[in-house]
Amino acid sequence: MSTALNAPIPSFDALTATSGTTVSSETLKGQFSVLYFYPKDSTPGCTTESQDFTRLFDEFQALNCQIFGVSRDSVKSHENFKAKHDMPFELISDPDE
Repeated sequence: MSTALNAPIPSFDALTATSGTTVSSETLKGQFSVLYFYPKDSTPGCTTESQDFTRLFDEFQALNCQIFGVSRDSVKSHENFKAKHDMPFELISDPDE
């Protein structure tokens, strides 16, 4: 499935890795959000991508835009990945892709 820029996102709900909150298409409605998808925690390319979003986090915040990283890794894997790289945003586990 692909989604065009500025198009409504498909319906979903998912548990975040560290805050224990549920993020859904409904909770994001009316907010600027970036959901970036990556294959696996702690791989070189995925780590670089996540570090780039970490580096740019304040700029996104200044635009009232929240960031979420999404992969099929477990919540526990996300907790470790997020802590290791001091990511200021949430990661979402999507085991069903």
